[in-house]
Amino acid sequence: MSGPTFVILGATGDLARRKLIPALYRLLGGWDKAMVLGVSRSDLGDEGYRAYARESLADAGFNEGEATKWCDSCIHFAQAAPGDGYGGVADRIAELESEHRLGGDRVFYLALPPKAYPGTVADLGEAGLDKAPGWVRLVVEKPFGTDLESARELNEIVHRYFPEESVYRIDHYLGKETVQNLLIFRFANALFESSWNRGGIESVEITVAEAIGVEGRGNYYDGSGVVRDMVQNHLAQLMTLVAMEPPASYSPGAIRDEKVKVLESLQPLDAESVVFGQYGPSGDVDGYLAEDGVAPDSAVPTFVAMRLAIDNWRWQGVPFYLRTGKGLGRRVTQIAVTFHDNPVRFFDQTAPDHLLMTLQPDEGFELRVDVKEPASDMNLRQIPLTFSYEEEFGRLPDAYETLLADVVEGDQTLFVRADMVEEAWEYFAPILDPPTPPYLYPAGSWGPREAESLLHHERGWTTR
Repeated sequence: MSGPTFVILGATGDLARRKLIPALYRLLGGWDKAMVLGVSRSDLGDEGYRAYARESLADAGFNEGEATKWCDSCIHFAQAAPGDGYGGVADRIAELESEHRLGGDRVFYLALPPKAYPGTVADLGEAGLDKAPGWVRLVVEKPFGTDLESARELNEIVHRYFPEESVYRIDHYLGKETVQNLLIFRFANALFESSWNRGGIESVEITVAEAIGVEGRGNYYDGSGVVRDMVQNHLAQLMTLVAMEPPASYSPGAIRDEKVKVLESLQPLDAESVVFGQYGPSGDVDGYLAEDGVAPDSAVPTFVAMRLAIDNWRWQGVPFYLRTGKGLGRRVTQIAVTFHDNPVRFFDQTAPDHLLMTLQPDEGFELRVDVKEPASDMNLRQIPLTFSYEEEFGRLPDAYETLLADVVEGDQTLFVRADMVEEAWEYFAPILDPPTPPYLYPAGSWGPREAESLLHHERGWTTR
């Protein structure tokens, strides 16, 4: 079976080493013919880049002999830098496709700093690489722009050379099995879909927490902040999947139409519905201001919590709480759905039922319900009914492996469309640069105490 030519632009960067090369090894290993062409400004040559790829695969735990054989047959290299033009890259691709008798299907992956995207896309187009004997697909990492204006400009440059159906804006959170299964969970199980509305649900919380700090990314992070880094992409995507209406069909276009409608239905943000924080020192852990590349008086937030309202029939009156930050209590990404309590309480100890959907680190579902303790006088305890993907199915594909397979297959369901990018930037524009300093919270905590004030109840955030 003949595979595609997969071109990594920025082939010696951290993303290529940690994620792309291992994912491509798993993905392309089943093809008799497939090719990975690394492109960077380094003067490595084929053998140098094969050594680089072997080190990547060794770090990922793959068998050395099998990895070496794959690298020797599939890995190639071309030297070029953004702004230099890609005429030489085009010649190299044509030469290798002819030599390996490939069909001319091509994927171009921009594993580059975002500031290099416009020039690189233009270079690809000017070199004629927007066309091929087979199909051409362009993969773009987030962040896609830094605000509405820059996102529109980048969309315009991309569409100058590549039609929207050839563009794959990647968000690795959407490659998680739990995220993909959310649509199945909702629309294939009548038990949940029938209560997935204001009548059955009290609130929805989405938490993306990282225990680490900025870890050497201070220069980048101090120019972006938490909203640009996480909210307008990751959290917005997760929220729309939870809140979307049933699509007219299970097709990429229909699903992405419904996700855009959610953003269009959001009520405008107000200052009282958003709390910003910045992690400070705690014990042996330094605070944000001590990180390399961070201004000593920086007011850039590393945490944000917000309360959103969706102004449509399904979700009227149901608060959506979004929370993300660095230096928090533990690494976890979780969607917590709290159902309404019974209208009449026969038992004083009852608590609302919770559905927890965990995306990382342990993907699965958990439904918390009340049961009676044995041999007790009506003492109730809330217990979890759990499902773990790994326990049931074994090793799960890496998110990049899943998404790259979708790119090759031409499935855009889990990728972000141009209009959704712009809609998200427009909605979150008022909080991109907070007008007031963030609240300080100690590293290892769950953010500033002021975030509790956003909740419409006194139970606190579900995810801890």
